[in-house]
Amino acid sequence: MLFTRRTMRRPLFTICVLVSAFLYGGMCQAQKTQATYGYYLNGEPVRSLAPSGASAVVLFFAASDCPISNRYVPEMRHIEEEFAARGVVLWFVYPNYGTTADAVKQHEAVYGSEKHVLLDPDHQLVTLARAKVTPESAVLVPEPRGGDTFRSVYHGRIDDRYVRLGQERPKATQHDLERAISDVLEGHVVQQPNGPAVGCGIIGHP
Repeated sequence: MLFTRRTMRRPLFTICVLVSAFLYGGMCQAQKTQATYGYYLNGEPVRSLAPSGASAVVLFFAASDCPISNRYVPEMRHIEEEFAARGVVLWFVYPNYGTTADAVKQHEAVYGSEKHVLLDPDHQLVTLARAKVTPESAVLVPEPRGGDTFRSVYHGRIDDRYVRLGQERPKATQHDLERAISDVLEGHVVQQPNGPAVGCGIIGHP
């Protein structure tokens, strides 16, 4: 009888060890795969783009040395103020490889500081939003399964002020980004831009 009990204990012990290893491995894997959306100017990783319950996240891909991008800074501030009370969070994203935190801080000293600013040197957000130029915008919405994961429902130009490089309208006649944000908030199908984004190409790793 004693032999039988020992025999039974061995597989039970083995099962307990395997279950513990599986659970521990799952926890480690979850930690390894935790989303990162670029870096704050202090070097810390950005783990969350918006608080729980946010309606949408707007990304504005910017470059400190792109004149067209700089001209859109006031417009993006206007959009941020317009939709902030409705749960929309706007980020200024600096995606160009080689852009430093000091360069962005100097840029902010000229154009004003922003509430949400990040560097995207590894192009996590560029890939998610399929961004190609600065300035360009994207609208993200939370995934239904929850957690801090998002999917892109709009990417492209902010408005139609620039027809092409060197050709600018006196003022925009179509406000594509504002329309897309409104579509999300009102539960409508999100309309895509009626023309390409015009600006400076995003610089990736050499």
